[in-house]
Amino acid sequence: MRIIKTLALLLLGMWLGAAVFFSASVAPNVFGVLRRADLANASSLAGSIVSPLLSTLNRAGFEIAIFLLVMSFFLTVGQTLIRRVAHLITLAVLATTTAVGHWVIAARISALRAAMALPIDQISPSDERRIAFDSLHRYSVILFAVAMVAAAVAFVLIGLGRRSSRQHVT
Repeated sequence: MRIIKTLALLLLGMWLGAAVFFSASVAPNVFGVLRRADLANASSLAGSIVSPLLSTLNRAGFEIAIFLLVMSFFLTVGQTLIRRVAHLITLAVLATTTAVGHWVIAARISALRAAMALPIDQISPSDERRIAFDSLHRYSVILFAVAMVAAAVAFVLIGLGRRSSRQHVT
């Protein structure tokens, strides 16, 4: 039980740390550096760097969530029904948001980029493909933020799980 809990905390902590680092540092800096370079297609270049990284994070988040959902039988032993349900919901949210982000939104964004034939920077903001791209990008950001919150809540729920009997002795 302790090994599974430790593994769960390690996996969630690693994913959450990578997700926060990506969101707060990698993505903004890649876009910032390329825009400061004053390239005509800076956003497209930045997107081609950031997209595979986001894809990796989304796949990893999905795989970790599925693994932890399977292991939840062991992780929630001795917990109240409310806590068990909360644990399952947070992991289901993590799995769903990362799956949709990767297999639905990223696939549609990729198809839109291919259909544009020009870098996103050169497409008019009023073009329906650009509007669709911007909308999908917003959804992607929101889903990733929800995934990070779900991972953080799951981390806390697992970390606060059943305490050992040594801690209850006074």
